[in-house]
Order: sequence, then structure tokens, then C-alpha cells
Amino acid sequence: MEERLEQAELDRLWLPGDPIASEERLADAVARSDRSEVVRAELETQRARALGLQGRIEEGEALLDSLEPASGVLEVRVLLERGRLRLAADRLEEAVPLLEAALRAARRDGDTGLALETALTLAEADAPRSEQWVEEGLADLAGTGDPRLLRFGAVLFDLRGWARFADGDAAAALVSFEDAVRAAELYGTPDQRFAAQWAVGRALRALGRTTEALAVQRRLQEERPDARAVAAELAELERSTEQRPTGTDPSTGSGGRPFPTAPPTDGAVPGETHTIES
Repeated sequence: MEERLEQAELDRLWLPGDPIASEERLADAVARSDRSEVVRAELETQRARALGLQGRIEEGEALLDSLEPASGVLEVRVLLERGRLRLAADRLEEAVPLLEAALRAARRDGDTGLALETALTLAEADAPRSEQWVEEGLADLAGTGDPRLLRFGAVLFDLRGWARFADGDAAAALVSFEDAVRAAELYGTPDQRFAAQWAVGRALRALGRTTEALAVQRRLQEERPDARAVAAELAELERSTEQRPTGTDPSTGSGGRPFPTAPPTDGAVPGETHTIES
């Protein structure tokens, strides 16, 4: 069996929202004398990502270059992080083929975790095909019973919902947001559940179901009184109940998704952290 970096350790090393400190922690881990070359190389791919998040794209690319040629899990990670570096550099046309190659390599090796992480990154980056990547990720998810990986379901359903919402299909978005709530309640984090429930309320408002939307947002306000997105949505709902001029679209107002794909305590946010935390 191929030796590899333990995901639990990687989760501990990454500090969401702090790529500088994460890079330092990853560098310290690489320097440990008890590391195998394979694990050290995997850690270096994550350090390359941390460099990219700091805007140090060329340094990140050079670090990945030093790991070539790569095979197995290292090949997947190098391709994935090259794709992310190109995204950080706003080179989408170059990023997507690299990410597609990473997804193929992960599936070839039966690595469901990295396949899900890559599909999620593609769904965020490749907007015209977002739903395709979400559906592929959900298909990968169907083959696992790992609770940590099943947490990806909440993120994927959330992404699908916002893609449908952006296309103007609030009814279909609502169905997907409700799927995200169920997935978050079963396997996700409190932040994922909160964000998914907010999205349900947002879709209800877009559908003109104001009373139901108000009930959702008021429950969320009781849970987290300082949540600004909830306060903004409540303000829109309360205005709409007072008076809505003829022809006003109930979907206008506080806008779309106020949360990242997964809330900040999670690591599923492409371009910010590494993956979903355990």
C-alpha cells in the first residue's frame, strides 16, 4: 500500500484564513527527520498552495516543479495544486484542464477524497459547467460510507443550489438547498447547517413565500443574533411585507450567497483552505 500523508494531520496543519501561518507550519512538518520522501513531497504540495494564497504564484509553481515527475497520490496533488495556482493567477483556461487531469488521476487511483476535493474546486471555478461537476462529485460521494467525506454532500448541494439560483430557477435552488440542510444535519458542521438553512430562506423569499422565509430567518437570528446576513435578509423580508410595489421582483434585495461554499471554519473553500476539516 502506498504510504501517504494522513488527512487528520493535514487538517491540523492548515489554519483556515491564514496562509502565512499555514505555510510556516507546513514547512516545519516537512523538516521533520522522521518523514518519508513521499509524505514530505505531499506536504510540499500544500506549502505550494499556501504560497499561492499569499499571491506568491511563481514560488508555488517552482516548488511543484521540484516534485516532478510525480505518480500516484503525489501526481494528483501536484495537478490539483497547479490548477489552484492558475486559478489564483486568474488563468482559468489553464486551470480547468489541470483540474480535470487531477480528477481523472484521483478516480484512476480510487482516491475518493481527492476526487471530491477536485470536483468541488472545478464546480467553483468552471461556472458554465458547475452543475456537471457537482453531479460528478455527488456520484463519487455515493460510493463512500466515510462520514468525513460525506460532509462534502452539504457543500456540493449548496453549490448546485446557488448555480440554479444564479440561473433564475429559485424553485430548483430550494430543492438543492433543502438537500444541503439534510446532508449538513447528518454529516456536516453547525456552520454548514446554518448556511444551508439561510439559503433555504433566501430561496423562499425569491419564490414570494415570505411568511415561510421569515420563520426561517427568525429561527436563525435566535440561534446567532450577530449574523449580519440574517439581519440583512430579515430587513428585506420585513420591507416586502410592509409594501411591495406592483412588478417588484421578490428575489432582489440582499443578493445571493453571503457565505462561502462552506463556512469559514471548514476547509472546503477553494482558494482559501485545503479541504473539509475532520
